[in-house]
Amino acid sequence: MHIEPKQPTVKNPPEQFTGDVYLDAIASPKEDGQTMTVAKVRFLPGARTAWHSHAKGQTLHVTEGVALMGTRDGGVIEVLPGQTVYTPAGEEHWHGATPTDYMEHLAMLDLAADPATTTTWLEHVTDAQYAAR
Repeated sequence: MHIEPKQPTVKNPPEQFTGDVYLDAIASPKEDGQTMTVAKVRFLPGARTAWHSHAKGQTLHVTEGVALMGTRDGGVIEVLPGQTVYTPAGEEHWHGATPTDYMEHLAMLDLAADPATTTTWLEHVTDAQYAAR
């Protein structure tokens, strides 16, 4: 057993995010057969991901603030601290903060056989899609 060194906080790229979004890596595979990654992600008010999907699905656990999460059918849900949302493999979605409050969640997902295909990034979420609640 050992304590992992803390990785620096990184700002997520504008190609995949609208607004200011920061990530702290928590866990990554260490041994053969392990595929899970975990990160703490903080969204400033109004910040959100672009549309995307995950090869093996994704679990998000909101720790602070109120999350907005949207799907291609136009639905947008509010997720409160302590609530967990699972998005199945291949489902296109987005998530972010409300316009007035920041949000923090834990993001948990398994890497694909080719890690570069774990997340498929798509176009940015429009203001109208973001506001559709």
